[in-house]
Amino acid sequence: MDLLTIKDPSFLKGLSNKELENLSQEIRKFLIEKLSGTGGHIGPNLGVVELTVALHKCFDSPKDKIIWDVGHQSYVHKILTGRASQFDTLRQYKGLCGFPKMIESEHDVWETGHSSTSLSAAMGMAIARDLKKEDSYVIPVIGDGALTGGMALEALNHIGHEKKNMIVILNDNEMSIAPNVGALHNVLGRLRTAGKYNRVKDELEYFLKKVPAVGGKLASTAERLKDSLKYLFVSGMFFEEMGFTYLGPVDGHNYEDLFENLAYAKKTEGPVLLHVITKKGKGYQPAESDKIGTWHGTGPYKMETGDFVKPAIAPPAWSKLVSETVRRLAREDERIVAITPAMPVGSKLEGFAGEFPDRMFDVGIAEQHAATVAAGLATQDMKPFLAIYSTFLQRAYDQVVHDIARQNLNVFIGIDRAGLVGADGETHQGVFDIAFLRHLPNMVLMMPKDENEGQHMVKTAIDYNDGPIAMRFPRGNGIGVPMDDKLKAIPIGTWEVLREGNDAAILTFGTTIQMAMKAAEQLEKQGCSVKVVNARFIKPLDEKMLQELFAENMPVLTIEEAVLQGGFGSAILEYAHEQGFHHAKIDRMGIPDKFIEHGSVKELLEEIGMTVGDIVEKMSKLARKKQKRA
Repeated sequence: MDLLTIKDPSFLKGLSNKELENLSQEIRKFLIEKLSGTGGHIGPNLGVVELTVALHKCFDSPKDKIIWDVGHQSYVHKILTGRASQFDTLRQYKGLCGFPKMIESEHDVWETGHSSTSLSAAMGMAIARDLKKEDSYVIPVIGDGALTGGMALEALNHIGHEKKNMIVILNDNEMSIAPNVGALHNVLGRLRTAGKYNRVKDELEYFLKKVPAVGGKLASTAERLKDSLKYLFVSGMFFEEMGFTYLGPVDGHNYEDLFENLAYAKKTEGPVLLHVITKKGKGYQPAESDKIGTWHGTGPYKMETGDFVKPAIAPPAWSKLVSETVRRLAREDERIVAITPAMPVGSKLEGFAGEFPDRMFDVGIAEQHAATVAAGLATQDMKPFLAIYSTFLQRAYDQVVHDIARQNLNVFIGIDRAGLVGADGETHQGVFDIAFLRHLPNMVLMMPKDENEGQHMVKTAIDYNDGPIAMRFPRGNGIGVPMDDKLKAIPIGTWEVLREGNDAAILTFGTTIQMAMKAAEQLEKQGCSVKVVNARFIKPLDEKMLQELFAENMPVLTIEEAVLQGGFGSAILEYAHEQGFHHAKIDRMGIPDKFIEHGSVKELLEEIGMTVGDIVEKMSKLARKKQKRA
């Protein structure tokens, strides 16, 4: 059938299993073709084709609430709910979002980008349903990787205690982004090989009741026997002990098995957990054979070969530059340990893990745990490197405050994907970390202007012994500068002047340095002399340089690829006020008070007014004000 003609999932009700199988192949072909041009989360979506079709056939969305954990597995859901025609715009500016989005469709009942939230959201919806005396199903779909998140376990505990009617789909593909780790993952591994316990249990109960005269009595006293059978067939029935009826494991690519078990789940009172086994990347050999998470989310690729479309020569990726510098230093310092919350591939820690397997710890999707493990290591005079995306660091905020900063522990936090990240959109933009770290006592926060300064900042962080230190770095590649052979530490809290000027000053850091330099060049041609300062230490500020700037009555423009509220520019305003420079002329550029959606970084910067032209306009006004006073 033509996927572009689908308006809603109701058409599925009348299709046979054979027709559904044909539809599944069409969907896979469509995804492989479309994502080769736009990029996206190809592996996860190829793995949930049959599961998504089965859910929409068995339930009535949006009356029944299908909740996608993380959301990167929602492409098939989007096709079945009438959005196939928009896939050429997937993850592009003003185009189709790569995650569920309420404004796109009434079928997107929960917006997700971070993992492990679906069960808590589902519990809230189930409570609301019962209080309003409505009749509907609540079906959260959560992956085996996301189930290791502490929030998911908290939700399981609450759901099992309240006994609310809910059907939890555990989509078990043995991977999240990278291969899953942890004891809970091992429990799922045993469950995968255990067979269908519930069917055996029901057949035993049915058989006992059929025994003449004593059957009823035998059945009523058979709980111990059934419990023994449970542990015989399934080693460690974790979910039943949590209060769930466990069904599975079920072949997530077999419609007959899916429909049979979903029908059973719909008839069961209380919370049900349906354990579905799927194959990530199914139907596309390069993605299906991926063992390390390369095909979890990709850029464009050649559909025929699976080769990624990348420039032949490119500067080093920021993630690799940082991780490899840590690895280099680890050869000289046995105290250095790397920690990641399920992102060894994204954070480019494979090399470190290969060379120092005993000093590399992937703790799974458990950011809070990762932060406090780093704190614990630091109490024992180790040098922990916590590699974490800016958007995921938000999930460990209390641990950074309470366990790391409050105890003034020597933890090096590598904040990856800081700033705008583009296609993944508002759930992944790394724009809040300055605002939520800058006000913490004991915290040092820095960002390099290029990859050479970046390697020296890693050295600075490892050498620092006076508390926590965090280094922000962007997504993507460096700018291609020459690299020094010898690493050196940068004095904490020192800035550098990149360009001299007399009429006004730009204070900025990281990715916006190049923008500021280009603006200064244009302003010079207009007769405006602008000083450009690499304010590489966001905290502490270079107070000596600020004193000089304000003493000279130098107007200042701050630029940051981060939120303005509580950010770097706010720090400059605070400093000027506290030091009595009440007449200082200060203007700020940064992310406005709104969530920034998906699109290329260039398009997003244009939308919010952070371009070379915008800088030139602001600086012209600031400089003219100074000239009038003179």
